[in-house]
Amino acid sequence: MVASTLLAGLDVPRAVAAEARPEVTIPNFWDPKRRVERPPAGAVQAIRFVTTDDYPPFNFLDTTGHLTGFNIDLARAICAELAIPCTIQARPWSDLAAAVENKNADAIIAGIAITADARAKLDFSDVYLRSPARFVVRRGAAPPDITPAGLTGRTVAVVERTAHAAYLAAFFPKAVAKAYPNADAARAALKAGEAEALFGDGVQSSFWLQSEAAGNCCAFAGGAYLEPHFFGNGMAIAVPPDAGDLRRALNAAMESIHDKGVYAELYLRYFPVSLY
Repeated sequence: MVASTLLAGLDVPRAVAAEARPEVTIPNFWDPKRRVERPPAGAVQAIRFVTTDDYPPFNFLDTTGHLTGFNIDLARAICAELAIPCTIQARPWSDLAAAVENKNADAIIAGIAITADARAKLDFSDVYLRSPARFVVRRGAAPPDITPAGLTGRTVAVVERTAHAAYLAAFFPKAVAKAYPNADAARAALKAGEAEALFGDGVQSSFWLQSEAAGNCCAFAGGAYLEPHFFGNGMAIAVPPDAGDLRRALNAAMESIHDKGVYAELYLRYFPVSLY
């Protein structure tokens, strides 16, 4: 994966604040009119998080073998905000839900999809990140207008049989979709000029744009597309269905982290080319 080859060179120091990067859009998934009440003191005394170690830039092993990533740092920030001890353990993906169900863990921070099937066994915190779909175009060329009319007759690279291909067909029907077997092939086509734009996952595209493989060829164009029907409901922390105090504590902590600018620092550290 492109992300795994780039992470060593993408660290943003904690001292960097959102104000220092005005070109970066920091997402906000918290309603400023809503204030989450924290549970009574002592209701949540510690949190045992489980995750995986193979999903960069969210949770992965760094070059020294330590567990790190956006999810890991977010979990640590939550525990610092709540002033409680926490552990974060990496397990195989197939073991995560069972660890919570068997009370061997309290929460999963690993990007479990928020679906009806998942909700039958788990509850979820507020969403803390969503992976948008984005258009990418070549630098230097006259960029197409990223609208259904503006992309009429324009060649757009997309990975075949994906949600991005389905969305492109549904909402940009007059674009000339050029399907490729994988994201690497679609990106290579854009760079080589075989397509005038690329439509795909914003996280993957963000890291590719910073890579040597891209060679500063391209940039995001237009806005972010977040339709849940196509691209999911976003990332949240999974907890047991009866863990109301824990869920409220997580939500209150994440809201506070965002208000204090800590979330922005974490976002800039892992996504210096903004997804939005």
